[in-house]
Amino acid sequence: MLQANYIRNHREEVLERLAVKNFEDTGLVAAVIELDDQRKKAQFDFDEIQSRLNAASREIGLLMEKGRSGEADQKKAEVGQLKISLGPLGERLAAVEKDLHDTLIRLPNLPHSSVPRGTSAAANEIVREGGTKPVLDKHRLPHWDLAKKYDLINFDLGNKVTGSGFPFYKGKGARLQRSLIQYFLDYNTGAGYVEYEAPFLVNEASAYGTGQLPDKEAQMYVVTEDKLYLIPTAEVPLTNVFRNEMIRREDLPLKMTGYTPCFRREAGNYGKDVRGLNRVHQFDKVEIVQLVSPENSYGVLEEMVAHVEKLLGSLELPYRVVRLCGGDMSFASALTYDFEVFSAAQEKWLEVSSVSNFEAFQSNRMKIRYKNAEGKTQLVHTLNGSSLALPRIVAALLENNQDAAGIRLPEPLHTYFGAAIIN
Repeated sequence: MLQANYIRNHREEVLERLAVKNFEDTGLVAAVIELDDQRKKAQFDFDEIQSRLNAASREIGLLMEKGRSGEADQKKAEVGQLKISLGPLGERLAAVEKDLHDTLIRLPNLPHSSVPRGTSAAANEIVREGGTKPVLDKHRLPHWDLAKKYDLINFDLGNKVTGSGFPFYKGKGARLQRSLIQYFLDYNTGAGYVEYEAPFLVNEASAYGTGQLPDKEAQMYVVTEDKLYLIPTAEVPLTNVFRNEMIRREDLPLKMTGYTPCFRREAGNYGKDVRGLNRVHQFDKVEIVQLVSPENSYGVLEEMVAHVEKLLGSLELPYRVVRLCGGDMSFASALTYDFEVFSAAQEKWLEVSSVSNFEAFQSNRMKIRYKNAEGKTQLVHTLNGSSLALPRIVAALLENNQDAAGIRLPEPLHTYFGAAIIN
């Protein structure tokens, strides 16, 4: 959530940066300033009456001490009237504060100055590429056929038990999932991230804190009776660990990692681009999250990008790093890099990770603060990234490493999987 003071003091900049995200409801900016004016006036009126009430209450005590009970009774009557007038002022202040808050949460985060303009993924910028695209023979198979050939994943069974987009992994397919999860966690903890095993459901306050609500409620599964949400990513529970807390400056940066299944409705997605593991409703993912001081956040973002890039390199997958344009970014992000791997059998790029800096957008919602070197209270910056999402990693591993002998696995997985090849 943006801060009203920042919007007031940087109005033109805010409008320019919102335009990069193609945000059209710019009247909300003026509405925020107007409501903030009303809030300040209501706060002044409330504080003035409260100050008079406090002064009169203190005077009553002094008069009683001096035995001037008649004058004290007059002051008591005055206090009674002040209390009566304070009630409507408090209600007015609360109402204006709610209107201001409800308006602020409709504004997306401001994009960083390096974010390119554009309305869709076509305007994203390729930062760099790595790895070598494999050359497969004419008998190459897509991963859904390889999964059936080697009895790794049963899509029909998932459809039977739950519905489309809920695959069943079995045998060596389940072992490959487990191996990847363990490898990713070990890789992250080796880089100083503390592992958490987080809940798979969160309350409304947690989903609001990271920006899923009210922006993405249509994409989330909800347990209506208990008003709990199945998590779309471990980012949600991990970042909320420190909600409403004052963090010691010397404890920053805080680095967290965790494995969770993720649940996304993906409403409206259909066709060949969602076949197999390309887009599913439940999938496994290992996440990394950092809470940092503002002056360090963009340096940390580049460190996190390098961390994910090295992990992809160890899997020997051809990849590219993409800076998202304004129209392709999330509601809460200030700057996002996507990682895509090349699927040789499908002959297309598949997104496998997003690494983002949210600046103070999430921490303002969650009230995660620290005191800087001067002792001033500030909001931390929050960052997160996929390290990594499994479905398309599995798809690319199967497709890119197939040959007559089976599926050859990259060296780091041999110990975890217990073999160098799936056959």
